[in-house]
Amino acid sequence: MGKPDLASDQAALLTLRSAVGGKTTRWNLKNQSDPCTWQGVICEKRRVTVLRLPADELIGVIPEGIFGNLTKLRTLSLRVNALTGQLPSDLGQCTELRNLYLQDNKFSGKIPAFLFEMQNLVRLNLAGNHFSGEISSEFNNLTRLGTLFLENNQLTGEIPVLNLTSLVQFNVSFNRLNGSIPSTLRSMKSASFVGNLLCGGPLGLCPGESNNITTGDGNGNGNGKCSRKTRAVDVTSVKHPSEVEKPLGDIDGNERNLNSGYQLSAIPVATQPAVKPDINNAGNRKLLFFGNASRFFDLEDLLRASAEVLGKGTFGTAYKAVLEVGTVVAVKRLKDVTIPEKEFREKIEIVGSMDHESLVPLRAYYYSSDEKLLVYDYMENGSLSALLHGNRGAGRTPLNWQTRSSIALGAARGIEYLHSRGSTVSHGNIKSSNVLLTKSNDARVSDFGLAQLVGPTSTPNRVAGYRAPEVTDVRKVSQKADVYSFGVLLLELLTDDRSL
Repeated sequence: MGKPDLASDQAALLTLRSAVGGKTTRWNLKNQSDPCTWQGVICEKRRVTVLRLPADELIGVIPEGIFGNLTKLRTLSLRVNALTGQLPSDLGQCTELRNLYLQDNKFSGKIPAFLFEMQNLVRLNLAGNHFSGEISSEFNNLTRLGTLFLENNQLTGEIPVLNLTSLVQFNVSFNRLNGSIPSTLRSMKSASFVGNLLCGGPLGLCPGESNNITTGDGNGNGNGKCSRKTRAVDVTSVKHPSEVEKPLGDIDGNERNLNSGYQLSAIPVATQPAVKPDINNAGNRKLLFFGNASRFFDLEDLLRASAEVLGKGTFGTAYKAVLEVGTVVAVKRLKDVTIPEKEFREKIEIVGSMDHESLVPLRAYYYSSDEKLLVYDYMENGSLSALLHGNRGAGRTPLNWQTRSSIALGAARGIEYLHSRGSTVSHGNIKSSNVLLTKSNDARVSDFGLAQLVGPTSTPNRVAGYRAPEVTDVRKVSQKADVYSFGVLLLELLTDDRSL
């Protein structure tokens, strides 16, 4: 067999096309076309380095003999298809692979041992398949691994001790795991472990543990065991969307220039206290971030994400963006921002410094002359407005008074925090669509500080029903006006009547 080259890459891709079909059948095969021009294929130095075929209607088993030729692959994405069987063993020959996205297929069998030899892997997503067997301690070989998603499979046994210092994203929820969560993973959120028979760390103490002693031997070997009666969480599978929206970067074809030639920074998503962004590098057109959280996706990832419009508001359009790695964020594309760049950055720095449990934190922003993007945590239950007014049908379940009062209190705390930052600090656009809700219906105030980003020639309209009588210019708001708007919000919560 000759040395792999672009011709062998092309032959491998054609074999894959014949085996799993889908939208790969639309590749242009006329006149010996260059495979680097095929949709989903990216090349460098006349070799295929990226293959992205997400939601391409691929179906069936991937045969052996394909990936052994695609030895320069750095990113492989086959997520959200109907691929079955075991992973082909020659995938292990792709030793330069950094990003492997296979989530939401029907792959089965044990997690193959060859994966543990792919030491360049940074992101590995095997979620939403039918993988079985135990989680191997050999994952410790992948010292560069920052993301490991194994949720919604059929994995059994205990979670091994994982001493992966780069690991910032981890999820094994909804499997058939049991035992104690190793101490090295106990800083992860509880959502990473639910749907199993696990205990310890974020899920609560195991039998025999107490708050005043340290379990384990210091190397992550927890000594607590969970009985089946201790944490009886039903193991269920989570359904995944059958539709994938178009990438955020493709929403407006005129704005794809965002993706060209920029040196990219990354966004932290984990909750951390906000700090001053590195605006000294603003000239590089980076995605600038707040906080000290780990960085695991960049502007290119954001623009390539599948996107769903959440709504169009006073200051722009909001999107739900699902990144290839599985992270979900909310992105607001600002409109009518005409203030100078320096002033914008100064004001957005203030917004990014706001850190309170009742606020939706600003995680990152992007600024260019024709595009401004803000990146926030995604709130699963949407807005209070949608909850109150979105479903008027007979099957609607009304909010109980306890939930209403809890939402009101959460919103009040968020506004109170804003006002505590100084007598000139106010929200400026309080309304039910700017009160977002977590999965447990905890209120988070959003869009704070954005009124000050609007230039004098492009003052947006606000919903008149929330506006204090003395407010004629949204850039000249006050704390008193916020209190007025909050009072209208309370009436809306009490009566279910929409403010006009």
